[in-house]
Amino acid sequence: MEWKGRRQSDNIEDRRGDPSGGLGGRNPFGRGGGFSFPSGGGVGRRGGGLSIGTIIFLVVIYLIFKAMGVDLLQVMEGGGSMDGAGGSGYSQSESSPQAPANDEMTAFVRTVLAETEDTWHGIFQSQGKDYEEPRLVLFSGQTQSACGFASAATGPFYCPGDHKVYLDTAFFQELSDRFGASGDFAEAYVIAHEVGHHVQNLLGILPKFNEARQRMSEADANKMSVRVELQADCFAGIWGKFTQQKGILDAGDLEEALNAAQQIGDDTLQKRSQGYVVPESFNHGTSAQRMRWFKRGFDSGQLSACDTFSNPI
Repeated sequence: MEWKGRRQSDNIEDRRGDPSGGLGGRNPFGRGGGFSFPSGGGVGRRGGGLSIGTIIFLVVIYLIFKAMGVDLLQVMEGGGSMDGAGGSGYSQSESSPQAPANDEMTAFVRTVLAETEDTWHGIFQSQGKDYEEPRLVLFSGQTQSACGFASAATGPFYCPGDHKVYLDTAFFQELSDRFGASGDFAEAYVIAHEVGHHVQNLLGILPKFNEARQRMSEADANKMSVRVELQADCFAGIWGKFTQQKGILDAGDLEEALNAAQQIGDDTLQKRSQGYVVPESFNHGTSAQRMRWFKRGFDSGQLSACDTFSNPI
């Protein structure tokens, strides 16, 4: 992909190295949460509460720090200092988005995001609509979103609550080393897929899905989630089509994206991790489905070709 020297997006929020990243939150993959690019891991749901022994232990720790002049409650809320000397201890309320680092990976992400902006502005304008550009958050290890707390194990995801795409760029190395899906266009596909979820949000598709799945069983919600994810793959394919028309794709780029789609299909991931598949637990689609819908968007370049809700998948 000939991406160097092209326009770069300013809609980047760089949180790498942000010490507030570990402040808690809920699993973004609960009902109504974010939409992730599968990493083979994921954030598990925690069950149960704190034991009496744990509560007693926490109270003792709190009293010890209180005697030392440190109010842990204020620190946790971002209003106190842990340095005990009246210094300017870090608080989340004092943080602000950092300027994106000037490195090649950041430049690549900014360029791909800019290309998605150009594509979707054009498509929305052709329909008499305005395209609202999403922001992309670069983080390292863990971060907080309007959908809750997420770690690198979550994989890239889109949060409809704040209209942001979240990306730990270390995932690109994992995509290559662990999944065997290397190449810049494979990485671009990841970004375009999450931007595809943003497009779904603007079109009202995600709000309807989030409302409907509150009333669904887990099995039915998984089936509907597959259709949502395959449509995001198809939207990523549309972006790929417009990128091809600009003449900036290299030979083999399409194959890179299709290989990435194949490697992160639910069936392939489950076979790799546990040796067998459980179809009723699929929530992103099989390898064949993901490849087919990306290619459908790529071949057509049309939103109408991406109706995964009315057509067989």
